[in-house]
Order: sequence, then C-alpha cells, then structure tokens
Amino acid sequence: MKKKKEKSKTDSIGCLAMFGALEPQTEVREVVDSLVNRLRTLSRKSNGQFVAVDLRLDILEKKGCHKNSGSKSCYGPQDIAQFLRKIGYDKDTTVYVTESKWDSSLDSLKDFFPKTYTKESIMPMDKKDKFLASETSEYEKVIDYYICSESDVFVPAISGLFYANVAGKRISTGKTQILVPASIPGSSASSGDFITHYVSKKNHFAYSCFC
Repeated sequence: MKKKKEKSKTDSIGCLAMFGALEPQTEVREVVDSLVNRLRTLSRKSNGQFVAVDLRLDILEKKGCHKNSGSKSCYGPQDIAQFLRKIGYDKDTTVYVTESKWDSSLDSLKDFFPKTYTKESIMPMDKKDKFLASETSEYEKVIDYYICSESDVFVPAISGLFYANVAGKRISTGKTQILVPASIPGSSASSGDFITHYVSKKNHFAYSCFC
C-alpha cells in the first residue's frame, strides 16, 4: 500500500486487478445490491444516502478499544456517534455497521442515530442461513467490502487492511468521501478536515491507475 516514487506498467495492471476488474460471484453481487438498495430506501429523508462504518466488535475488543475509548487505531460505537454528530450528521442519517448482528454495545450509536443497521437487520430472510450462518465469515467480509465501497461515505473505525482495501476500491470509482475518526474537542468541525490521507495526499496504491 506504500506509494512508489515511480509508476510502472506492472503497478497499473496490479491496481486494475485489485480494484477494477474483480467482481464477486453473481449470488453475492445480488445480495450486496439488495442490501445497498434497502439502505437507500431507508435513507429517503437524506436523499438515499447512507454512511458505512467498519465497526467490528471482536476487533475492537482485541485492540482494547472498549477499555481505551478513542485510541488512535480504533474507535468504539459511542466515539463514532459523537464524531458523526460533531461533523454535521443528524438523527435522520442512515448508518450501516459491519458488525453482522446487533449487540447491546451498539446501542450508544443507535441512541444518536436511530437508523443504524447491521447485515442481519436488513438481509432477506431466505439469504441469512447461507450468508450469516456459515462456519466461516468470508461471505460477511465480502459483503462488507462491497457495501463499504459503494456507500456515500465510509468511516473506518478500525485501521488496517480492510480500511486500505476499501479505500482503494473507492478511489478507483471516484468515491473519495472517506472520513477517518478523531476526537473533536469542540462542539463541531468540518468533515473535510477528516478526509483520509489516502485521498488528501494521494498516497494509496490505487492512484497508480490514474496518475
């Protein structure tokens, strides 16, 4: 993910393979489309726009975010709620979180944003057994990747490879509204101040496709 000083033909081909040419299986694509459409339908008051937040409780627990709220590498549900409110999002904002099923720790986010949803809450019943009850979480990861790539705004509560991969996909499609959370001491701030460095500094590998 580190930007090289000079772009080679191999870089461009690799970028296109990673962020442009690869598509999920047809059934997975159909599920992603149905979830995105559902989220846009639920977002009528905000012109069909929604925010996707990579907020996985098991990862937060491993990183100690529940104990150290607002650390530099990850942010908990309440941190995200306060961040979104302070940069101007109101209670009608639709929020999708990558945690697959509802957990009581997400209540603090839902208190601020009542229209907060997980995969379980919006996935068609006939798809849940295959995509949410499988022995592995691979389907869930793929679904999250595409929903976070196609949302109007992406907020990575957790730093890491998933964030970098989603950022690359979004950059390749021109969806550069990627806001990195931070503690905001005052009552408000501009969302533009929190655009990811991948976009503001154009230091993501995906830019080798365009530069």
